[in-house]
Order: sequence, then C-alpha cells, then structure tokens
Amino acid sequence: MFEFTVNGEKKVTDENKNILKFLREDCSITSVKNGCSEGACGTCMILLDGKAIKACLLTTEKINGKNINTIESLTEREKDVFAYAFTEAGAVQCGFCIPGMVISTKGLFNKNLDPSREEVKKALIGNICRCTGYVKIEEAVLMAAEILRENKEVPKVACKGLVGERMGRIDAHDKTLGTAEYTDDIRFPGMIYGVALRTKYPRALVKNIDISEAEKLDGVIKIVTAKDIEGERYLGHIKKDWPVLIDIGEETRYLGDALALVAAESEEIGRLALDKIKVDYCELTPITSQEEGLKEDAPKIHKSGNILSHEHLIRGNAEEVIEKSKYKVTYKYKVPFTEHAFLEPECTVAVSDGDELIVYTGSQSIYDELREIGSLLGLGDDKLRIVSKYVGGGFGGKEDMSCQHHAALLAYLTKRTVKMCLGRKESLIVDTKRHAMDMEVTTACDENGILTAMKAKIISDTGAYASLGGPVLQRACTHAAGPYNYQNIDIEGTAVYTNNCVGGAFRGFGVTQSNFATECNINKLAEMVGIDDFEMRFINAIRPGQVLPNGQVADEGTALIETLEAVKDIYYKNKGKAGVACAFKNAGIGVGLPDVGRCKIKIENGKIHIRTSAACIGQGLGTILVQIVGEVLKINPSEIVHEMPDTRITPNSGTTTASRQTVFTGEATKIAALKLKEELIKKTLIELEGLEFIGEYSGVTDKMGSEKEYPVSHVAYGYATQVVILDENGKLNKVVAAHDVGRAINPKNVEGQIEGGVVMGLGYALTEDYKLENSVPKAKFGTLGLLRATQIPKIESIIIEKNSQELSFGSKGVGEITCVPTAAAVQGAYYKLDKIFRTELPLKNTFYKK
Repeated sequence: MFEFTVNGEKKVTDENKNILKFLREDCSITSVKNGCSEGACGTCMILLDGKAIKACLLTTEKINGKNINTIESLTEREKDVFAYAFTEAGAVQCGFCIPGMVISTKGLFNKNLDPSREEVKKALIGNICRCTGYVKIEEAVLMAAEILRENKEVPKVACKGLVGERMGRIDAHDKTLGTAEYTDDIRFPGMIYGVALRTKYPRALVKNIDISEAEKLDGVIKIVTAKDIEGERYLGHIKKDWPVLIDIGEETRYLGDALALVAAESEEIGRLALDKIKVDYCELTPITSQEEGLKEDAPKIHKSGNILSHEHLIRGNAEEVIEKSKYKVTYKYKVPFTEHAFLEPECTVAVSDGDELIVYTGSQSIYDELREIGSLLGLGDDKLRIVSKYVGGGFGGKEDMSCQHHAALLAYLTKRTVKMCLGRKESLIVDTKRHAMDMEVTTACDENGILTAMKAKIISDTGAYASLGGPVLQRACTHAAGPYNYQNIDIEGTAVYTNNCVGGAFRGFGVTQSNFATECNINKLAEMVGIDDFEMRFINAIRPGQVLPNGQVADEGTALIETLEAVKDIYYKNKGKAGVACAFKNAGIGVGLPDVGRCKIKIENGKIHIRTSAACIGQGLGTILVQIVGEVLKINPSEIVHEMPDTRITPNSGTTTASRQTVFTGEATKIAALKLKEELIKKTLIELEGLEFIGEYSGVTDKMGSEKEYPVSHVAYGYATQVVILDENGKLNKVVAAHDVGRAINPKNVEGQIEGGVVMGLGYALTEDYKLENSVPKAKFGTLGLLRATQIPKIESIIIEKNSQELSFGSKGVGEITCVPTAAAVQGAYYKLDKIFRTELPLKNTFYKK
C-alpha cells in the first residue's frame, strides 16, 4: 500500500507504478508530458516535496508519504505570472517542453526569487528545449522572478495585432500552463492501443511470421500482418517504396521496418504479445555506407538498384576556369546523420466512427496523411478525416508516416478507437534523420580573391527508403555554390540507398550540409589570397541585379551585404577568435513544382475564423496569420480566431516545409482578408455571418534544367551572416546572427527562430551525432549530444528588413536558414584558434568533443 498526495489530494494504491504513467493515466494530469521516459528531457518535471524532479524516474513506492505538485496546483497569481512572462518574453514555440520548464522554475523560486542568469541556467539543466535556444526561456524566468519578488501587478498587454508588432503568441498561455492538447493527451472511452513489431535485423529475409501464440494472449484484440492490407502497401512522398508492413518472403531494409501490428486493451499487453510473435529470419549483411551501396557487386536494396536519384548542375565551364585560376583548394568533407529530437514523440489516435475514420495527429501536413492513409485503406476523402492537434516540434521529422498509417489501419480493421505512440527509443530508430553526406569540393578564385568557379561531388546516404532524399539532394546541389557572384559551377550529386536509418527532411534541407563544405573552402582561399574571411565574403557577396550561380537574378530585396555589414564590427573586434559564414536559403518548393498556399476566412458568431491546413510546428504561424488579417482589416486580434488544421474544413495549403508557410499561406490569407475588406465597406461582420472568403497564392517558378538564361528557381531567398566567437579555451562565447527576413511580421517570433536555429546549428557543429554500428543505431535521447541551457553562449540576433515586395508584406521564410551557416562559422573560429582545419562534423578535438 502506497500513500501520497497529488496537488493536495490523497492518493492510495497497491500498484508500484511509474509516476509519469500514474499522473497521466490514473489522475488525467496531462500537463506532465512524456518526452522520453528515460530521465533525459525534463518534459515530465514535477515538484516532489517542493523540489523539481523528473516523474519518469519515480515510482509510487519511491514517493510513499511524499507530496507531488504539478502546474495545476499553482496559485492563480502564479499561473498569471508564468503565462504573462513566457508569452511576453517569446519563450514559447512548440510548447511541449514549457510546462516542465515552469515546474523547474517554480522549484528554483522555492529556494531563490532573485536568481542570476547563471542560476537560472543551472535550474533548467534538466530540461531540454529543441525550439527556442533557451534564451527567451531564461528571460521569461527572470521576468517572472521580478514580478513575484517585487509583488508587481501582472501587466495588461494591449496589442493591435498589426504586421511588425511584437505580439505574443496566440497559443502561449495554454502551452505554458499545460492545457494545450497534444495527440497523446487525447482520451476516448473504450480506446485500445497499437504497437508494432520491428525487425530484429537491418537487413534480413523474413522466412515466416507466426502470430498464433500472441493471438491467444488475453487482452489482444487483433494482430495484423501484410496479408491483411487490401489497399496500397507501399507509401512515400514522391516514390512509393516504403512498405507499411514487410511480408513473408521479403527483405527488411532498416531496423525501423514493421512486420506486424498488435491492437490490445493496453500498451503493456500489446508489448507482451510482440514477444510471443515468432519470426524466422535469414540474417543478411547490411549495406552500411554510400561507398558500399555504389559497388557494382552490391546487393540491391530495391529492385531499381541502390541509387535513388542523381543531379548534375552545370553553368559555365568550371573545369577550365578552375585550371586557369590563380588559387584553388580541394577538400573532402563528411557530415553525419542527425536526429530531429523534437520533444514530442510521434503519436496518433484513430477513431472509427460509423463509416468514417477520423485520425488525430500532430504532423507537418494533414493532407499528406490524407493521401497516404487514403491509399493504404482505399478510402476517399468523404470517408477519411485528418485533424491536427498541437505539434510538439517537427523540424522536418514529422513529414513522413511514423505511426499514423499503422494506427489508422488498426482502427479501420478493428472498428475501434486506437492510440499508437512511439516510445523514444522506437522513435529514434523509426524516424527519418538529416542525411549523412560525403562531399568533395573544389573552389577557385583569382589573385584578388574574386571567386571564379567551383566543382563539387556530393554523395548522400538516403538510407533504406526514398522519403524526401531526392529533393534534399537537389537542394544541397542548387545551394552548394553559396550566395556569391560567380557563374562557373559543376555540381554532381547522388543519393544512395543503404540499410541505415531513413534520410528525410530536416531544417536546412540539404543546404546545411553543402554550406558547411563551401564556406570552409572559402576560408582557405582567403588565407591563400592574404585577406581575411570577412573581406573574402564581402567582395563576392551577391548584390541586387547580379546573377546567382544557379542563374537567378538577385532581386532588389537581396540583403546579403546588409547582413555582412551588421556583423562587421563584432567580427573585427574579435578577429583572432571569430569565425564567419554566409548562407542563402529558398522560400518555397520552387523549381517548377506546384506550390500553393490556401486560406479560407469565415465569419462565425461575429468573429473572423482563419482556416488553413498549414501546420504550426512551433514557428508561430497562427500568430503570423492573425497579424496579417489584423493588418489588412485593422481589427483587434481578439476578434480573430485561428483554427487547427482539419481536412474537413481547412483547405490544402501544402506541407510546412521549405520555409514556405509565412510566404505562401501568408499571402493567401492576405488575399482572403482583402476580399473580406471589400465587403466590409458595404456591410458589417454581423451581416456577413456565415460567408466564406477564399484566398489562394501559387508560386510560379522554372523547372530544374530550364533553358532560360536567367531562370527563376524560387519566389524568394533569405540571406544570412553569422559570427561565432570563442574564448581562449575554445568555449563558445557569443554568436551574432544577422538575417535578411524581408519583413518581420513578428520580430519576437523571428528572434526566437534565429536563437533556436543557432543553437541547433551549434549542436550540429560540436556535439550531435547519431551513431550507427553496422546500421544499428546506438544513441539514446540523453546521448545524442543535445545542448543544454548551461552550454549556450550569448546569442545576438539582428533582423534585416529590406524587401519592399507586396508578396506576404515582403516577408521571407526564416525557419531553415537560421541553422545553415552556423557549423561553418564554428569551424572557422576553431581554425583561427588552433590552426587545425577540420573537415568532419561534429568537429573533433574541441572544448566540446575529443
């Protein structure tokens, strides 16, 4: 018998149960989040006798006689203070980690209401945030401390909600106090649970699957294998090469492959059933690298062979120009797979409702899921509905099917409501990663440092399946020459299938990898010419009216020079210990492909409802759209409602990818709002009740390989320059990041994106590595190398606004570019410090990694 209190209420139980599960399942307290269940992430923080501690590390036995408190037990005064401070500081992005941050803050305040920033960092050391870069979270903690310490009133914030205002996020209050609902927070009566049997080997022939013993287990509802699938068994964004379940007689391709699904009365019973499923394997030797996959005698992972895609971009005559150039450098670079490490693991709830299937999810595109699940089950749009809950981070990792299709399949076959969540260990195996790449780059310049030509060979490890490996490789190639003014390029790229984890979309989308190689080469050329890294970039930086290496003419809103000028002083003040790097990144899918943003504005109960499928994954899109509507109509944000994506009511606005939603859905929303504005000249909102106003924007671009002299590859590009400063010991001291964002719809949001992206880039440069041995992942969430609050340097973000175009009020996407140039800037800083030219990530022999 164990007895304790939860938020002042006495609890008695005979069961020795994990406290995280007890709070979520027995007490229905969902503010305590399940991020990893490994004691690494801190999303499940609670107060145990006033001290912040992770619930997943405790059991009912361990807390016998003790007191537990969660956010729900805070006083109304404390709730108001925390909600205000975290909103005002801009500390909330995806929000999944924030309740845990609040609890750690409360634990600190129980001891000290006047903490220094260093004490705040130490108090948050057990909490990981992947979105914000910690800067604004620390500011929120200090702000809350001041209000409570000095017994100040919580300020009343008045905001007109116009473009350019530092408006607080519309969802920050609920996310801060743990009332925002993510998919795993959903509970339905009679809900059952789904689990998947994963392959034992990365590559093996499945000779037989015996489910007979597992079916006898009490509480097992149904076991599904490949033979039970009546629709399309192979799914995929572009190339349908990814089987929902591996069938008998087929080979597995990576450890994430599923062989069977179990629906059971509880997840525990389901996992017991997995242990009773007998699989007869013939283990085969996996292909563990691109080099192995390209061998002529290599076994074919797919019938088509081991090459997913090939790109060859040629402009001018790079070979000849390189040969004639005064200076040239050639280096080989190697970058690893990287885990997205979003704080919310993948979870889906599929509800069988009569002849309709409703799937609740947290992904980057409900319409991608509608297409994929629809083809799997053979269901039309009238029988299938996808509804998004809040998304606890994505960064590209929630574009592919993870458990959505499996949960839907089980619900469809059992006619029951099925929840399926991936545990963190399973997520690390199943989820896509940033592509590992091997790159050989030659860059040349003349005697004055003017870039003349570059040649590159990029070989990408796309893993077991295509996912978005083709477009990622393409973007790595199209951006490989950098944002500079020269016209001779020869860039060849190959994406190779292996038995490693699947390479997919990840913030930067291939540009993060090729930018590292190109920018490092430029540093070497500068050294040969006898000028510094900054000057090398300044004299070559693309300017309005000049032509980018891909042939597109830089428009008047191009502001790379302005980003360089913004960091010039800080670079030269720290010249001996500072690295600098530039980048550019497209907004929108571009290259001639369909690229459409859509929005409906409907008047309901006298309020303006914004409806679009565009997913907010932490970037604050809902707030941006409210501000765009507010700017057009000059209506208070309290009169505007942003609705969650739902295929039944919100139009398809494409995937949240390619830094596109602020531009594309932003413009579509502006168009819809302008139509409403016209009507408001003649009628009131009440008179317009029930009417809808539709906005659509389609970006027109030229396809790859266009014969035009000056093709338009993308509707817009953002530009950036970042400076990384080390101390004499090689420890990060400061990062200054200047970003050309066109127009900042919400500067507070933009700063948060920059800070979070910089920290992600620092991790990529210094500490993060998704290790594989013979295609078997070896990482745990706590060993991925994710940076914590105590490791973060000062970060200064500089917003450059120059674009005067009308498209979405001149805004450009900023989500991806923020982490693109960071690794090269770090490499350059270390090269200054110790004269070691590092060509592999994460950088070795640094303050952070030996």
